[in-house]
Amino acid sequence: MRIFIGLLCGAFLGIVVPEWSGVAIFGQIFVSLLKAIAPVLVAILVISSISKARGALGPRFRVVICQYVLSTFVAALTAVVVSFMFPVVLVLENVVEAQAPGALHDVFANQINNMVANPVSSIVNANYIGILFWSIIFGFALKKIASQHTINVVHDLAEMVSLAVKWVIQFAPFGIMGLVFATVSSNGLDVFASYGHLMLILIGCMLTTALVFNPLISFLLLRRNPYPLLFTCLKESGLNAFFTRSSAANIPINMQLCKKLGLDEDFYSISIPLGATINMDGAAVTITVMSLAVAHTVGVEVGFVSALFLCIIATLGACGASGVAGGSLLLIPMACSFLGIGNDVAMQAVAIGFIIGVVQDSVETALNSSGDVFFTATADFYDRKKRERAEKP
Repeated sequence: MRIFIGLLCGAFLGIVVPEWSGVAIFGQIFVSLLKAIAPVLVAILVISSISKARGALGPRFRVVICQYVLSTFVAALTAVVVSFMFPVVLVLENVVEAQAPGALHDVFANQINNMVANPVSSIVNANYIGILFWSIIFGFALKKIASQHTINVVHDLAEMVSLAVKWVIQFAPFGIMGLVFATVSSNGLDVFASYGHLMLILIGCMLTTALVFNPLISFLLLRRNPYPLLFTCLKESGLNAFFTRSSAANIPINMQLCKKLGLDEDFYSISIPLGATINMDGAAVTITVMSLAVAHTVGVEVGFVSALFLCIIATLGACGASGVAGGSLLLIPMACSFLGIGNDVAMQAVAIGFIIGVVQDSVETALNSSGDVFFTATADFYDRKKRERAEKP
């Protein structure tokens, strides 16, 4: 309720007194606080969870990773179907000067390099692949050689950081007010009129993924109504992610929601930052829709086989997209290159992506981040269900 009131206040001030630019500072502070605490939170929680874990986490991780990848592929497939049903033609004029990966192997080469980066620099630069990699190694090393007293100290450090996160999240109503004010005061309604068709396709695909296919995946595992859990995730995770526009910045909020849902901390402390890295349904939709829009614009025929491979490329590319605002846009040229479209033309689509990003990237991040909690909870509940069945005589 406090966040909703902050949202209304930010929208009202953005419309009535857009010149009050100082209001936006609250949003900047909130996002900066989340981004600052998230790498430390992930590193310490993962080390603590692994060092004190007593049971195997493997089955749950297999389930959650399969959900992440499957939902991303289904999102890309949905984008292909909708793009063929309602083709988008873009007005391509200006070229954006930016560096984009030339091929899929470049994306994963960067990911591998990030994985083995210096652990201290990984925390400083919020490199979550590197943080996860080194935290898992340190966690197993601590588990092997440390005394119980040392493990308890690390656990206390994790509790300390978690409490700091709770304090930061209490600032959310003011942060949301500032973020909404900045959006409303800086962007009129012209963006909706100029690129309305494109945004309807993007948002329609993302909402279909969030409200139809993701719940279907959960239902097939749990055999129960997934929508109460889904709406909780959308309300408490998706709303914040919509305005922060960063899966990485939303990690602390997702951690708190997992705790509220009663999930196993040993599990979610790893699956949530992992999801912020590889669970990218919205990114897959953006990459697919934008690349097919370019293809329709320049007259490139895309057949069934090509469309299927485009889904695979979008899925793999989305998993390599960074968890920051606009992270998926620079992967559009990579997908376009698969369709034989040059970088100069593709980068014009990236320019359009940045123009509509205030809406597209917000919805994309809300889908991605709320999905992290949704699939983590599904995997945890599924594991409990299996164990209950096994324990029955």
